[in-house]
Amino acid sequence: MSQSNQTEKVRDVYQLVTNRIIAHLENGVVPWKKTWTESGLPQNLITRKAYRGINLWLLSSLGYPMNFFLSLKQVKELGGDIKSGENPHMVVFWKRVAMANTNTEDVLYMPLLRYYKVFNVAQCTNLPLDKIQIVQMKNDPIVECEMIVQNMPKRPTICFGGDGPYYNPVKDYVNIPRINDFKNSPSYYETLFHELIHSTGSFDRLQRKEVMDGDRFGSEPYSQEELTAELGSCYLKSHAGLNEFSQENSASYIQSWLKKLKDDKRCIMYASVQAQRAVDFILNIKYDPIVLMTERQSEVF
Repeated sequence: MSQSNQTEKVRDVYQLVTNRIIAHLENGVVPWKKTWTESGLPQNLITRKAYRGINLWLLSSLGYPMNFFLSLKQVKELGGDIKSGENPHMVVFWKRVAMANTNTEDVLYMPLLRYYKVFNVAQCTNLPLDKIQIVQMKNDPIVECEMIVQNMPKRPTICFGGDGPYYNPVKDYVNIPRINDFKNSPSYYETLFHELIHSTGSFDRLQRKEVMDGDRFGSEPYSQEELTAELGSCYLKSHAGLNEFSQENSASYIQSWLKKLKDDKRCIMYASVQAQRAVDFILNIKYDPIVLMTERQSEVF
């Protein structure tokens, strides 16, 4: 298969993902504002491996009582069946494909976006769920939030007070009003997480170009960075067990993101990769070298 045809298939998957997100927004649902505290992190029932990046938003926004998923093969191996009329859900992943360079005879590895289908356990019958321990998340949200902030590696200086929250990339500090200035504690942590996600893009951390270049308010890179911070903040809140969100799903808020997604089908995928890397940095989760290389290569598409 030629490189141009392979690239076109990548773009097709981008469009499939973006269409899913757009459909949620058009129905008044902001996928990255959904919480999975009671349902658990979306994960594979057998391996208990949590889904990452865009798959978190694709699966957690489905509204199942338990966020456990299986491939059709895994369902069959457990002796289960799919309920009549149930449709599978998409999970995307990056696959490294070897390509021969006809000029140099070297072998190049190109990351290609692929997807497969999974079913939620609620869509299945005859699964031996009684033999599988279901772990429920029971976190104190405020304590968990403080732990996230205090344990962040290379944490920027946090200044309190002032006239609003922001991250200063030149002096590398986060400014945020004091907690009593917010209507509730979850709103405070939501805002603090948002600014800490921005700070991960600095030169001494992940060197995200949208932060490094210092793009101005209203520009496309600035808008891209805001989406990254939105996704990352929501992931951190759910990780901490917060199930209250200060941002309402207002019509203007939804319409603004609908326009951006319709104008650029790749932005949600790119922002999810950047948000996942930022969250992993804050939580001090070490990257798998292959995953890190693939995610970085994916940024060119």
